[in-house]
Amino acid sequence: MLLRSAQISKPAQGCTRSFATFRAISALILREMATRYGRSPGGYVWALLEPLGSIIALGFGFSLLVRTPPLGTSFLLFFATGSLPFGMYGNIGSAVGRCINFSRALLFYPAVTWLDAVLARFILGLLTEILVMAIILAGLVIMADSRTLLDIGPIVLSVSLAAVLGLGVGLVNCVLFGLFDIWMQIWGIVMRPLMLISGVLFLYESMPSSIQGILWYNPLMHVTGLMRRGFYSSYEASYVSISYVLMFSMICIFLGIVLMGRFHRDILNR
Repeated sequence: MLLRSAQISKPAQGCTRSFATFRAISALILREMATRYGRSPGGYVWALLEPLGSIIALGFGFSLLVRTPPLGTSFLLFFATGSLPFGMYGNIGSAVGRCINFSRALLFYPAVTWLDAVLARFILGLLTEILVMAIILAGLVIMADSRTLLDIGPIVLSVSLAAVLGLGVGLVNCVLFGLFDIWMQIWGIVMRPLMLISGVLFLYESMPSSIQGILWYNPLMHVTGLMRRGFYSSYEASYVSISYVLMFSMICIFLGIVLMGRFHRDILNR
């Protein structure tokens, strides 16, 4: 009889914990939305205007230097297919990397865990980036009037890989940001030239073979290549390796989870 009671109580406890996790993540998402977008004029509009402004500036600048983009006829669409997945990776990675600092006060409550904070920022960042990407790319395809034949498979893969890669790098940085104050400044310096070597401004095939051998190990090259494969039917991006990006991301996620499990209390108490 006692054994039966124990067997019944275990699922009940699991359901209670799952509901508590759902409530915690939902509350953290609402708090994040109110803090990030609710207190600034325009709110969510800035999440759309910032990447759009960058794309317009790049497109206008390069149109003065060269006659046609490396693919298609629209400079704006070419740079959007590179900068938007790159921006998704960067924004998700930055949000996850700073989740402990943002939710520090709440993490002292037993009902809220560091994993809740990570998932809340990741989910909100992912949904926001997908919405922004869909609006901008749809608008540019319509404006370009290029009768683009979209291949949804590579586009979905590119978005998924950018999100998973951002989560993995963000988890590792979450530990490093919390343990080493200077790492945040170092990472900011590292991120600045990363856009130049991630296929946002050029095609992998246009680089010399000696440089291609180095660029291939940058997982973001594969992400931007996949996105452009989905928008340009003539572009094969044969160098892309989905398994490499997944392996890189999974290693980062594994390391991040292990390190967070070991050091999250040290980070909170600093």
